[in-house]
Amino acid sequence: MSRTIITPSAEYMSRPFRDETDFWRVRRLLIDTLADTPVGWTWDIRRWDGWRFHRECSDITPEWSQQLHLWETVDGQLVGAAHPEDPGEVYLEIHPDFRADIEDDMFAWAEQNLAGDSLLTWVFDYDVTRQNLLRNRGYAPTDALMVVRHMRMSHREILVPRIAAPYVLRSTEDTMADCARVAAVLNAGFNRTSHTAAEFHTFATESPSYRADLNLVAEAPDGSFAALVGLTIDTESGRAIIEPVCTHPDHRRHGLAHTLIQEGMRRVQALGAVDITVETGGLEAANKLYDDFGFSGVYRGVAWRKTFE
Repeated sequence: MSRTIITPSAEYMSRPFRDETDFWRVRRLLIDTLADTPVGWTWDIRRWDGWRFHRECSDITPEWSQQLHLWETVDGQLVGAAHPEDPGEVYLEIHPDFRADIEDDMFAWAEQNLAGDSLLTWVFDYDVTRQNLLRNRGYAPTDALMVVRHMRMSHREILVPRIAAPYVLRSTEDTMADCARVAAVLNAGFNRTSHTAAEFHTFATESPSYRADLNLVAEAPDGSFAALVGLTIDTESGRAIIEPVCTHPDHRRHGLAHTLIQEGMRRVQALGAVDITVETGGLEAANKLYDDFGFSGVYRGVAWRKTFE
């Protein structure tokens, strides 16, 4: 249902997500706000594209209109979007110039439409404004930690790495055989069973942010993938993203992820990347790895939760 929101400074319309055009408008919002916001303010384009295309079917279904809501100015400018990633949580994509007018309304919509017994949202330590808003709405911080690392890289020399024998460093292809190998290393590396060849094939062939030359693997002698590192670059802003990073448990302690990350960073730098981010969580080994690469920026936050009777 569409609604009108009248604030002391302006009037806004709130409405459900509609169609393909809305998908690209939200994506455009993520790109347009990047230069004027801190790291992690909105989703990066890799995550937005992945939410749609990293599945076996990328069709926009009726559930999108139930799960995704938009806020626009009266002249049609998109200034905010609220949506989940998993059930019972909400993420806000919001233009910083309009947060004072619409942010509280966005959480009110999410509580009515996305919550079950509770609603969870992630907040960075730097965002005291959102912390205060959530506290006033009855949320409390949890122990669940998120960490995003950041590095400026435009003038950093990145050498061509050498991969440990007997592995071969290469880019993936969009064949079903390679997609099956990608699914296998993702499942093994993250201790999952959910990834499929069809899922990754959709992402590799339909996602606008996917580039095969930035999807790097360490191939074992038997042809399986021992490690995988994917990178994305937004060529407009020069922001690069590392996601995912995984190594098969049978092939760890050979420096494979380190080698693939270094090669990926070298490639995105050649494409014009000026900075790069990666989400590490609180994993000590992962953060040590990015310390070694020179990721000096550390952006921490926690999940906040509101419980409903």
